[in-house]
Amino acid sequence: MDAINEAKSDREILIERIVEAPRELVWQAWTQPEHIAKWWGPNGFSTTIHEMKVSVGGVWRFIMHGPNGMNFPNKIVFREVVKPERLVYDHSTDDGKNIRDFQSTVTFADLGPKTKVVIRSRFDAKEVYEAALKYAIEGGNQTLARLDQHVGGMEAS
Repeated sequence: MDAINEAKSDREILIERIVEAPRELVWQAWTQPEHIAKWWGPNGFSTTIHEMKVSVGGVWRFIMHGPNGMNFPNKIVFREVVKPERLVYDHSTDDGKNIRDFQSTVTFADLGPKTKVVIRSRFDAKEVYEAALKYAIEGGNQTLARLDQHVGGMEAS
């Protein structure tokens, strides 16, 4: 099912998708490094995970490798983890400066055999938000489509 992607307010992006898998399976795909490395990022991207601890205060460090050969180091610090309902995290580039670019809240709504995934990202600076608009909505749509495809081949663990 197609995602609903839109810019909300002056510094917020909202991305939604109904994923064709139960919530527990979607949660596993989102929180286990062996799964998220297979689908995270827009089409043509791959992801190398350096560390991933999904707990309050836990860190997820990874590099997204673009199809043009560019590398994008990322760092996420989890602020809230409510299994299997919600994740809240701060996102920054992994350049040692630890300046938060945005905070995301990801919710996983149980729809029986399906899951509604909602990503709400609130940017700290308007200029960072405006730059992100050039890629974040389409990239988010592609990323959630890749998640949907990945969970189709998963089995619950």
